[in-house]
Amino acid sequence: MHARRALDTHLGELTWARAGSASIMRNSNTTHCVHAKVRTVKKPSSRILPSEITPQTALLTRRMALGGALAAGLLPISSPAERVSAAESSPKRLPATRNAALSVTETPNKFEAISGYNNYYEFGTGKEDPKQNAQAFRTTPWSVAITGAAERTGTFTLEDILKAQPLEERVYRFRCVEAWSMVIPWVGFPLAALLQRFKPTSKAKYVAFTTLHDPDQMPGQRESVLKWPYVEGLRMDEAMHPLTLMVVGLYGQVLPNQNGAPLRLIVPWKYGFKSIKAIVRIHFTEQQPVTTWSQMAPREYGFFANVNPQVDHPRWSQATERRIGAALFNSRQKTLMFNGYAEQVAGLYKDLDLRRYF
Repeated sequence: MHARRALDTHLGELTWARAGSASIMRNSNTTHCVHAKVRTVKKPSSRILPSEITPQTALLTRRMALGGALAAGLLPISSPAERVSAAESSPKRLPATRNAALSVTETPNKFEAISGYNNYYEFGTGKEDPKQNAQAFRTTPWSVAITGAAERTGTFTLEDILKAQPLEERVYRFRCVEAWSMVIPWVGFPLAALLQRFKPTSKAKYVAFTTLHDPDQMPGQRESVLKWPYVEGLRMDEAMHPLTLMVVGLYGQVLPNQNGAPLRLIVPWKYGFKSIKAIVRIHFTEQQPVTTWSQMAPREYGFFANVNPQVDHPRWSQATERRIGAALFNSRQKTLMFNGYAEQVAGLYKDLDLRRYF
């Protein structure tokens, strides 16, 4: 009875938080579609107090904490049946509004396909391995280190990162370098809005991202299939582009572990391996960062990794793609330049040889 009362109280707080965020919102998967250990560090003097956290941030982080506690069996529920009941009764929607202007009109893939077909080598090299091996992955507490050429650096909690970030849903095409694709309704906020808070200096020409390194939780990191931790990077103009999204949710729900929880990147005009998962470090730098796949196989995976049907992978064509979930005889379709976002992003590369800088 005590456990149920505690859970009811917790869910009541979540309901209040979701309602309180409504006015805010009114104003406002792949070897290559991949992402150390979170350590206790001194918190910066600029740390944001819990009282300053917005209701939507409270909703997201509490929902994540609840989900993690249930998955790990930490809540004092007396039976498996009650645990399942509690999980099913908890709020499933994040306070996000659809950004129609930046969303495609194509039908999204089903949640089961998006969450069940992934390349996330930290949890295994098979497409189903992430879903099977990431269920007990702990995403709370979570911290992100901000380093390099910025005026404000330090280690910030997830609550700090999400502060004052109105969430929105964007339906994006997702194109893997392996020549398969999906359409996915992500929930997140513009990366630019986050980076601007740290006031990058004029020396910040690039931004690098690093995934958590924790072999105890990520069994794939016990193997030498890649050099760990996973690192990706963008030019600053790419990072600041309105389409570049920091993601915390999928289909209106908190992001599943196997899809990169609690914090991942989505750059919809690039191959999926650029969209790093489980981010624990953001580093502003003057030099182009050495990224995992471009270091591992530089002839196959370039730093820019823009979707380009005219530049084939050395081992397969990029002219077409297989749409996951499409009818058997209609599953292949032509790949679009920049994954269909050429009108928005082609200007970033007007002086770049896209064959040489693939």
